[in-house]
Amino acid sequence: MRAVTFQAPGQVRVEEKPDPEVGAGEDCLVRIEASGICGSDLHIYHGRVPVEPGFTIGHEFVGTVVAAGEDVERVAVGDRVLGTFHTACATCAPCLRGDYHRCRNGRTFGHGAGLGDLQGAQAELLLVPRANLTLRRVPAGMSADVALFAGDVMGTGYHAVAHAGMLPGDTVAVLGLGPVGLCAVQAAIAGGATQVFAVDTVAERLQMAERFGATPLHLTDGEPKREVRAATDGLGADVVVDAVGDAEPLALAVSLARDAGTVSGIGAYAGKGEVPLGLAWLKGLQLRLGLANVIAHVDRVLAMLEAGRLDPTPLVTHHMSLDQAAEAYEIYDRREALKIVLTP
Repeated sequence: MRAVTFQAPGQVRVEEKPDPEVGAGEDCLVRIEASGICGSDLHIYHGRVPVEPGFTIGHEFVGTVVAAGEDVERVAVGDRVLGTFHTACATCAPCLRGDYHRCRNGRTFGHGAGLGDLQGAQAELLLVPRANLTLRRVPAGMSADVALFAGDVMGTGYHAVAHAGMLPGDTVAVLGLGPVGLCAVQAAIAGGATQVFAVDTVAERLQMAERFGATPLHLTDGEPKREVRAATDGLGADVVVDAVGDAEPLALAVSLARDAGTVSGIGAYAGKGEVPLGLAWLKGLQLRLGLANVIAHVDRVLAMLEAGRLDPTPLVTHHMSLDQAAEAYEIYDRREALKIVLTP
């Protein structure tokens, strides 16, 4: 089979690799119809997440089951399916609490030996372990562009507001309008937020958020803190989502939140940085951080996608072939694409 492999920082290559085979009772073999290039794939591309040369990358996928182990019950051969970006065992203590994102035996597709040694989805075929928990049937008539989002990006945006405990009638501010941030905007509006402020510096992304129903706020040309305060009678937002993953936007999130509000940090944080903990303490804020629990949310997200309550199709800006993967990564790295879908 053909597969996109990591070679070195800034270098990926399409290679011929042996076809994977079902080896365990809950394994499925999926023929890939479409896979996505995600912002977290750039961490691998830049060398920030260590992945072995020759490892197949990618973790978002839609395809058809072509083989299934004897213990697979949720899907069957011939089913069109989507997958979550990681697997979970369903039996460890975190899984029994429903914290599948903290599974002690969890594995992430396409992230190398350090995160479970599970080959990735930017390929013609994908071996999916623990398929009963990892795979879902794609609703009839749903496009691959939509279904791809359920197992990662829209699931992450949904988690950002659900994990924050957002309630109908809340005001929400979202910092960073990449795919996850724009999905968080949609999830907040679908969840009944009365006003959603969308903060970024890229005009096209601000315009897209406005089309979704948000109030766009330019980070540097405007004054987001003053504008949010003015629109909320001086209180601030009930929920603030940081979809960037850096200390500076997290600090801004603390300043935008109302007293006793919630800051939801869904960006991928790394290293050290300064956050105004004293202000967060004085405000009595809740700070909710961490990887998205997409397995817990995937059925709700998929139902909302099917009903049209969530619609990620405007986020897909490029369709490219698997053989164009090197060019696709260069385009994505230059931020000339919002979302790229690869097809074999």
